[in-house]
This record gives sequence, C-alpha cells and structure tokens, in this order.
Amino acid sequence: MINKEIKIPNIGDFKDVEIIEVIIKNGQSIKKNDPLITIESDKSSIEIPSPYDGSVKSVNVKIGDKVSEGDKILTLELNEKIEKNDQSKENSEKKKEIDIESKKQVKKINIEKKTFEIISASPKTRKFARELGIDINEVEGSERQGRVLEEDIKQFVSLKVNKIKDENIKKENKINDEFSHSEFGEVEIKKIPRVKKLASTYLSKSWSTIPHVTNHDEADITEMEEFRDSLKDMYTGEKKKITPLAFIIKALAASLKEFPIFNCSIDDIENGKMTLKKYFHIGIAVDTPHGLMVPKIRNANNKNISHISNELKEISDSCRNLKIDKKELFGGSMTITSLGSIGGSFFTPIINYPEVAIIGVGRSEKKQKMINGNFQTRIMLPLSLSYDHRIIDGAEAARFNNSLKENLGKNFAYKLAI
Repeated sequence: MINKEIKIPNIGDFKDVEIIEVIIKNGQSIKKNDPLITIESDKSSIEIPSPYDGSVKSVNVKIGDKVSEGDKILTLELNEKIEKNDQSKENSEKKKEIDIESKKQVKKINIEKKTFEIISASPKTRKFARELGIDINEVEGSERQGRVLEEDIKQFVSLKVNKIKDENIKKENKINDEFSHSEFGEVEIKKIPRVKKLASTYLSKSWSTIPHVTNHDEADITEMEEFRDSLKDMYTGEKKKITPLAFIIKALAASLKEFPIFNCSIDDIENGKMTLKKYFHIGIAVDTPHGLMVPKIRNANNKNISHISNELKEISDSCRNLKIDKKELFGGSMTITSLGSIGGSFFTPIINYPEVAIIGVGRSEKKQKMINGNFQTRIMLPLSLSYDHRIIDGAEAARFNNSLKENLGKNFAYKLAI
C-alpha cells in the first residue's frame, strides 16, 4: 500500500480560509470525489474532494483551522498500486496545474486526468445533498456564479425521479415481440395521424400519473327530452333542432359551480397546492377524421341553450376542418365525451390532463322504472364520471353525479334552459 499526502488544491483567489466542517475521520474508507472538508470564505463555501480511493490514515486539520493552497489535509493509504508510469503522469498533471495557476485559471483542478469543478454552496445545502445521496457536483446552480441552493437539489431530484418513471413506463409499455407481424401475413405500415400522436402524450401522462376512479350512474332525462322536442323558433314556428349535448353542457356548468373541487387543477401535489378556477369552460370531445380534439365552450354558465348549441356546431366544424385555434384546446374546467350518437352505455373515460374529472355520456334508453309504486317508462341517460382520486373522494363524486342528474331532471327547463 502507498501513503499519499492530500493537500489543499488550487481553489482560486482564496488564502487563509477557515475550515467549517471536517467530513472524514481516521480509518474511514473513502472514494474518489468524496468530500473531505468544507472551507468558507466571505464569498462562498467550498467542499474539497478526494482525488483518490483509499483509507484515511491520519487527519491533519480540524474545524476552525485557517488553510491556504498546498496545506496538508490528511494522509491517505491508497487502495490501488501506482505503477511506475503513474508517477510521470502525476508529475505531468502537477505541471499542468502550475501552468493554470500562472494564468489564474482557477476554476478546475486536474488530478490524474480528472477535472474537478469547484461547486459553490452553503454547508447546509451540501449536507442536504449528502443526506439525499446526491453528488452536488452534478447539480446546476441557479444563483450567481453557479452557486447551488436547496431548491436546485430538489429540482435535480425531481427531474431524476421523473426520468426513472418515464424509463420504467417505456419498459412496461414496450412489447418484446419474438416474431414480427409480417411473419404471419401481409401487413401495412401507416403513419399515426398528427392529432392522435399529439394527444397520446397527454393521455399517457394522465393515465400513468392520475389515479382514476369511475362512478357510473343514470340520469332521468324524460322531461328534458320532452322540453327539447317542444322547442320552436319564435319567428317561424318551426321546431328547433338542439342536441342534448347543449343541455348537458349547461347542466354541467351548474354542477361545477356547486362543487368547485371538480373545477380545479393540481399544480403541486407535493406541496399541497391546487388551482381553483373561477371560470366555467366546458371541453367537448369532437370526433374528427384526424383524431379526437377537445375544444372549449367558454363561460358556458353565462350562455343560453341556443347560444351553446350554435357554438357547438361552429367549433366542431372548425376542428374537423383543422381551423381551430390551438389555444381553444386548452384551459378547460371539465370535459364531456359523448358516445350517444354512436352507441354504448357505460365506459371509463380518461381524464383530460390537467383537469381532475371527465364525464362520459352514453346513449339514452327507455327503461321501466318504479315510481310511487307504479312502473313508468322513463328515458335514462348513462353517465360515467372519472375523477382524480388524489383530490376527489368517492362520496364527493357520488354527490356531484346526483347534482348533475338533478340538473338534467324534471325541473331542468325552469332552472337552466331559458
């Protein structure tokens, strides 16, 4: 084994700086780049890293000592033998250091062809990084001259965690096919439509990060349908053709006003922060040849049924003709996705991130219902409410569905429609 003296390297325009922390102790095994001591000047705090792997034989400094370049820190018993030509390499490196010093280029220290960058950070920040197992040299500082703050470390950890999550999701989603599709017959490779490709990012993020729960229920819309069929143009007397979706939009806006937790977005779940929206912009999933698009009916709570119906037609046409402004696809309160015109009853709609809930509407159907001891034929509308369980619990979802059912019920025409 070879003993090596470890000294204060060239750390810039510093002299007689105080040691505020001795991180190592006698007999301790350390690795290359592990911090040895922390020194502090009027400008900043700096950790001095170890240039070698080894075992600490003796520590020559203590807290409070004043040190300068070249002062001995400790004696290190190296783990690996240094070959003869290593000595010449080391001498070469020392020469490089001297050249750098003469030019006052003091930002980097070359030791055995390894460049150490001196990172500026407070002892508290360095301790925080060590507790998290983070090499502070990998963290990019946001302060002046690259000084690292605790917030920088938190952001670094968050980015690393998200990167690992993304990699894990990719691994989980990757299907390791032993055989290619073409081995079983004729195939055709086609490009995924641009709209679907863009939407896939948000759908994947929503499904992988939001804990979805879906509440299924039915709304009695018998009176609403009778009212809708009775609507006539006040000038021509002709029957007005208004889609049920316009009524559902109006009813949903009223329920959102009653339950504001459904009209929010979670911005920072770790710090317990969410954004409660004071507007009521209802998203509508529009089926187009290019893929699903979700434009918004802005301020639906302030518009009457006729206005909403006309606007629905306009924005749907704009989506199908790819003339919709991109901004109109963002900034929603909650989304409605309806399969009523196609068919089906209950399903599990995916929340339109960053919203926290979505309502799925199936095809209405006439059913026999027991009312006041008698069976009656009623028109029932299937509702599938998917919600973010991090912020909405099951009881709140059930109450919300009850509110929506009531708003679509027998008193709908008097409460909302006109």
